[in-house]
Amino acid sequence: MIVYFLRHASAGQHKTNPVQDDKRALDPEGIRQSTEIGRVLAAMDVQVDAIISSPLKRATQTASLVGNEIGYDAKLQTSAALRPNANFDSFRQLLTKYASLEAIMVVGHNPSMTQFLSLLLSAGSSDDVVDLKKGAVARVDVSGHRSAILKWCITPKIVRSIYDTSATSSRPNTDRK
Repeated sequence: MIVYFLRHASAGQHKTNPVQDDKRALDPEGIRQSTEIGRVLAAMDVQVDAIISSPLKRATQTASLVGNEIGYDAKLQTSAALRPNANFDSFRQLLTKYASLEAIMVVGHNPSMTQFLSLLLSAGSSDDVVDLKKGAVARVDVSGHRSAILKWCITPKIVRSIYDTSATSSRPNTDRK
């Protein structure tokens, strides 16, 4: 199974009240990040059978914006196993639930997303192998419960650099017929 790990995009300042923080929305930067990451994934022809998101607003917004860009038209699923304080066992159960699918996208928060990705890649031996930045997406190929391979990881900073470079490129357009 292919698992795309997507950390929610920029959502401004953390709120001290947990109820208010759960309802924190993406800021304008986060909306731009989500749209651009979605466009890059669409250009890479990424297709998923299910998008599963944390129920928190900033995660569901990120999931919806990216899903829209990649042409995902099924219902967005939510799972508490992707909340910031979720544990790895509940995440493993989520993977088992969707194991019959070819590709899924999970959308959540740190610290859990970085921990889950690290634990999957290290076969459970380390929870700090990678650092998944806000708005970043990583493709992991998972075989069973013990084997996971990181295929690539794209951050919003990389996407922004590509967009900026392509818009201002002075490279001549050559035709190789």
